[in-house]
Formats: sequence, C-alpha cells, structure tokens
Amino acid sequence: MVKALTNILKIALRLLEFGFLLMILANFWVYALTSGRTYTKISQVPARDCALVLGTSPKMRSGVANPYFTARMDAVGTLYHHGKIKKIIVSGEKSDNYDETEAMKNFLVYNEGVPEQMIEKDPKGFNTHRSILNCKNIYKQKNVIIVSQGFHNMRALFFARNNGMNALGFDAQDVTKNESFYRNHTREFLARDLAVFYYIFGVSPEE
Repeated sequence: MVKALTNILKIALRLLEFGFLLMILANFWVYALTSGRTYTKISQVPARDCALVLGTSPKMRSGVANPYFTARMDAVGTLYHHGKIKKIIVSGEKSDNYDETEAMKNFLVYNEGVPEQMIEKDPKGFNTHRSILNCKNIYKQKNVIIVSQGFHNMRALFFARNNGMNALGFDAQDVTKNESFYRNHTREFLARDLAVFYYIFGVSPEE
C-alpha cells in the first residue's frame, strides 16, 4: 500500500514538472513570436495608421487613480504628439455605470490634448482577444500600434499576428509600486499559456 502511494506521488510530481515545463515553453513561444515587435522609445516606433489602446479600469479597488490606466493614456498621447498615428481606437468594457472607453476618451481629450474626432470607442472589448478581433473585423484596422504595458502587449501581439495583422506594440510604463503588480504579472504568465492553448486547439479565449 505504501509503495503504491509512493509510486502515485512520484507520477503526480512528474506530471506537475511536465506541466510546468509546458507552461515555460508556451511563454517562450509568445516571447519568440513577438520579439522585436515592441518598443519603449518613441523615436524608434514606426508610424502606423492606428493605435489600439487596451482597456483597464481608470481606478483601483481602493478608489485611487489606476496608474496602469494613466500610463497607457500617456503613451497614446506621446504617439499622437510625435505624429506616429492617424487614428485611435480605445477598446474596453462597457456595462451599467461603467465605461472604460468613455474614461479613456475623456482622458485623452482633456489631459493629453488629443482631438476628439481622432478617437473611436470600442465598448465591446471585453477581453484582449476580443479587442484584437474587433479592431480587425469591425473597425477594419490591421496596421496598428497596440498600447498597453509590456507584459500585456506580448499576448496582444501574439493574438494580432496570429490573426494576420501588421501589429506593433508600444509599451506604456509599467508600475512596480502598486497593489496589483505581482498579481498582474502572475496572471499574465498564466494567460499566455492559455493563449497558446487556445491557438493550438482553435478555441476563442474568454479573457
């Protein structure tokens, strides 16, 4: 009985090791596919027709301004003021008493000085993959600069390139001193694994 349990435990540990190795390899695939497609310096960013800004809540759970949101808006403002884009799609979630796209548009207009007519709202960007598909299929934009934090941009570019888009990423400043920093990076590691899984098996991801 003891020997049987020991063997089962060994098998379980080896399965866990194998599973973790697959997770590492999936993340490596995302890194490899998007390598050289993301930028942090505005002077190096090639011009594109459109910027696709991925949504996030304008406020943290504590009620204070979300620095991830602010950093993304600052990055878009930088693209605009340096003449890198002609149009902006702000993509995020809209529901009762909550509208990420309106918050993004208002911030860009009133804080970044972006003309309102340059901005188009995608209120059905409920997740990263949906934002990418909406950009391509609804708004007919393929030559885009995706704007989010770098850890998120890799997964977005993975989706975009696998959907035939000529996409680049402009990385907004990451936020190291933040209540959700470690949670966001851990979640993104797992989300990349799911992105690869969904791609291999042809499933549309839910988030």
